[in-house]
Amino acid sequence: MNSNIKTENRTNLAYAAAAWLACALVASNAHADDQVRAETVKFADLNLTSQAGVEALYGRIHSAARRVCDQPAGELAAVKPWAVKACMTKAESAAIGKVNAPLLTAYYEKKTGNHPLALAAKR
Repeated sequence: MNSNIKTENRTNLAYAAAAWLACALVASNAHADDQVRAETVKFADLNLTSQAGVEALYGRIHSAARRVCDQPAGELAAVKPWAVKACMTKAESAAIGKVNAPLLTAYYEKKTGNHPLALAAKR
């Protein structure tokens, strides 16, 4: 009976080690996906008080998000299409929140149904 207890303890220990290893791998993959990629979108030439200017800026932000999130050369889209969409949503939302133009925010919300990420003050 004593050997059965040792075997059960080893089995439980093996399961615990496997679970810990799986968690570590998931965390490392999540951390690898959090690499900061960025692209500057210029819009000084646009009038953000007009619908045309807002639509043009949204188009630029959307295109930049696609380029940033679908790197390198479409590899991510082929493997994880949902990851590209999530990345694009996050990137667009952050950019719209950073620009902080009321018409652009309203356009983004109407077009996507999402709210832009609010800017957080850093101390």
